[in-house]
Amino acid sequence: MLLPTKGVSTQRALVTVGSELLEALETPKSVSALWEQYIARVQNQGRTDHITFDWFSLALASLFAINLVEWAPSGHLRRASVS
Repeated sequence: MLLPTKGVSTQRALVTVGSELLEALETPKSVSALWEQYIARVQNQGRTDHITFDWFSLALASLFAINLVEWAPSGHLRRASVS
């Protein structure tokens, strides 16, 4: 699930989805804006992998768990500050 396996393609692995979400967080965004941007990117690339909002949420939770994203004072998501 976290890494690609026989049952989880490389494009659907949470590590891959998480890295794409980090790329999209160049500027702080709401969760819904991040989701919409991610879906648009997948469709524009012509990818056939289907990512549900639940899977997106798991990838986002993984990023929170390893302190790569945080909430900005404005209530938007942003990349975590490196101390």
